[in-house]
Amino acid sequence: MKKFLSVVSLLMALMMLCTSALANEQKYDEPVTVHFVRSTDDTLDANYFSQHPDKTMTDNLWCDLFRDELNINVEYDWIVKSGDEYNQKLAAELAVGAIPEFVNVTALQAKQLYEAGLIMPLDEIYNEYATEQTKRVMLETGTSPFDAVTFDGQLYALPVVDATLMIADLMWIRTDWLEKLNLPVPTTMDELIATAKAFAEADFDGNGVNDTIGMAVSKTPWDQLFTLKGFFNAFDSYPEIWVDDGTGKLVYGSTLPGTKDALATLHQMYVDGLVDPEFAVKDDGKVAEATTSGKCGIMFGAQWNSIYPLQNSKNLEPEGQWQAFPIVTATDHKAKAQTDVGTTAWTVVRKDCEHPEAVVKMYNLFIDKCWDPNNENGVYYAPLDSESIWKLSPVTPTKPDKNLKAFLDLEAARQSGDFSQVTGEGYSILQKLQAFESGSEEGFALWGWERIYGAEGAYGVLNYYQENNLTQDMMFVGAPTESMTLYMSYLKDLQNETFVKIITGEETIDAFDQFVENFYANGGDAITEEVNAWYASLK
Repeated sequence: MKKFLSVVSLLMALMMLCTSALANEQKYDEPVTVHFVRSTDDTLDANYFSQHPDKTMTDNLWCDLFRDELNINVEYDWIVKSGDEYNQKLAAELAVGAIPEFVNVTALQAKQLYEAGLIMPLDEIYNEYATEQTKRVMLETGTSPFDAVTFDGQLYALPVVDATLMIADLMWIRTDWLEKLNLPVPTTMDELIATAKAFAEADFDGNGVNDTIGMAVSKTPWDQLFTLKGFFNAFDSYPEIWVDDGTGKLVYGSTLPGTKDALATLHQMYVDGLVDPEFAVKDDGKVAEATTSGKCGIMFGAQWNSIYPLQNSKNLEPEGQWQAFPIVTATDHKAKAQTDVGTTAWTVVRKDCEHPEAVVKMYNLFIDKCWDPNNENGVYYAPLDSESIWKLSPVTPTKPDKNLKAFLDLEAARQSGDFSQVTGEGYSILQKLQAFESGSEEGFALWGWERIYGAEGAYGVLNYYQENNLTQDMMFVGAPTESMTLYMSYLKDLQNETFVKIITGEETIDAFDQFVENFYANGGDAITEEVNAWYASLK
């Protein structure tokens, strides 16, 4: 980390030397073709391709922009449907050293590729080609996204920067169902379980069949949709992040005592029919069918979940209403929602790449079009008729504070009644909110945005977390340790397999104690020692 701080200091000093001429020199004289791999998701289908059926992943506004302004042609070696498929296919390729020219990976994968000698250092390229604006945005959350991929003092990947707060789980609930049953918004775990039971037994669709799920969960419960993170957080358990154990040492959150209590509670909910018996084999798309069709009224997930999949629920049931609330608690104090390093993906460049600087130029253009306050966020990020258009770019670095700032700007305007000072992305969102409030058919399709940025929006909950110190941050933000590269993948598989077996009853709750023992005996001890050596170096 100390080595990279000197690199960051140099970058910050050089930022002041950058001129507008640098941005004008980004375009190649001759066409350059770059090769990526990627996944898509259901939000692209729902929010873009359904409105633009003539467009494809390589024929769209962003591909046109890269070609016209940079003379860069974007091609994909392969495209898969989901993040899960992406991880599987990428892992298979990385295992045999067949990496794409440009590819987004985890910090752990970046470390493995560095050790295998398959990727190139990017310090000089980034320093030479990144614009002042890009360098400023990329450092808004500090150096940790760079520290995570700095090996032997050199930068080996570009962080797809993002905010930590927006990763925190929220509790999404059908408030119209609460009103029909005269139930309050749950604030404790007992109340949440009682609400899930009442929802499951209410037969809101009137089909006379016991087919309503109490709480939606998918087979990838540590992501940002249909998650279990917020559920576990209620028990002071923080799966898959490192937290302070109260003695000044870091501990892996999945091994905390509260995890056992959370698993025992989930098992009972499974027995009582409040969790889909097939959750362990259902991806997000399959689980979304339950929320869309009115078969479920509770889920944990991220602030953007109202755009997908809950907008589809609203489309089918216009009188239905979802709202985000703080996670509940299972203890005698308010629960803290876990966050992680906001940056969860990094772009690496294959060692023999002919034009490695191309990816830096693409970062520059994306940041310029989306995050320059004087540019065209409303065209290139999320216009009214193409909400997910930004996802068509193979590089998507985010301005970390943008969402909360937009919400706070809008909230201040709502309080004063003066919207004239709302600018940038906040103004683009304001247009969406006004379209929704107009009652038009087009505006109805923007209900999901109102549920995020409106007066009852999800960002109000995230702001509440922040103002009341109700987040538990990931405390380890260094580069993956040597033992992590050797053991962590196996340990996560062991964790997920054990947790599913406990929830479904295939194993008793005592299997958790065996998991903790196995965790430490099979590499966890070594990882914990390395993590704490890093932590001690900061003091």
